Amino acid sequence: MQLLHPHLLNQPFGDPALYVELKGERSALLFDLGDIATLRAGKILKISRVFVSHMHMDHFIGFDHLLRLFLARDATLRVYGPQGIINTIKGKLKGYTWNLVSGYPFILEVAEILKHSMRRVSFVCRDGFKPTPVETVPFNGMVADKNLHYTVNALHLDHKITSLAFAIEERFHININKDRLNKLGLPVGPWLRELKDCLWEGKPDTFKVKISAHDKPGQEVSRLPLGKLKREIVSITQGQKIVYVSDCRGTEDNLRKIIRFAMNADILFCEGSFLSQDRAKAEERGHLTAEQAGFIARQARVKVLQIYHFSPRYENCPEALYQEAERAFKGKSVTR
Repeated sequence: MQLLHPHLLNQPFGDPALYVELKGERSALLFDLGDIATLRAGKILKISRVFVSHMHMDHFIGFDHLLRLFLARDATLRVYGPQGIINTIKGKLKGYTWNLVSGYPFILEVAEILKHSMRRVSFVCRDGFKPTPVETVPFNGMVADKNLHYTVNALHLDHKITSLAFAIEERFHININKDRLNKLGLPVGPWLRELKDCLWEGKPDTFKVKISAHDKPGQEVSRLPLGKLKREIVSITQGQKIVYVSDCRGTEDNLRKIIRFAMNADILFCEGSFLSQDRAKAEERGHLTAEQAGFIARQARVKVLQIYHFSPRYENCPEALYQEAERAFKGKSVTR
């Protein structure tokens, strides 16, 4: 089973928002904060981190909806964005009255990704969202967030303002061979999740893994060395890579950086707002054409391209954008 399950929340003329569910981990990531009203509350409350490309309204209007659902929860939500996001969120929070939240444990952590550093602030609900002092930490120009399962990288792009692209990369993928599991007489059960956790954590091969049956979770069956289980029932393969590219100009510098950033991605979600015949309008608005999105995907050797964020001028012919991107992706038409 794949770990990362991404899907765009809105149709291509709607606000950008990419939801990535981490199957089996009871958590999710959100890329951009456009309209998220279509997402069930239970799905929203799985979100642990939000990555915002920039703070134009169509990329950030969902913030209040998100905050409203998390407000009384015992949770910490981390939001990453470009320079200015701390003041943007501070202004949002100042627009409300917080005299009845002293018992609410919710914490909002905000990180501002600069070229060579990150500025971090916490807004604590019980304190009326009064911000903590700003903490500045080094940023290596790539890694924004990292845990046992994945790394999220950030890329600064030009949209006449700074706009961030993001790539989530699974560290590695763990596959359990069910046939070998059956041949060894080992049960399916929660212990397989614990086995995966041992692999994520890098425990030594001598570590003994507790094996218990699915229908009798409290009953221990046996303990086997992690190394033996790795050899017998586990195969480890390259992890998924999902890239999210939102609003940016179609400059040579942007295209070159995106191609390098998206190289060999499994899925590239890339804006394709205009047809190439309207390239002048795309340049005026600071957006990519569908053809440029297809060109990027081809040069980066991605497996799947999904374009989105269409200009409303194409509401009667959205298929033209898909067709143009597909032609460029296949190398049939590149007029740069």
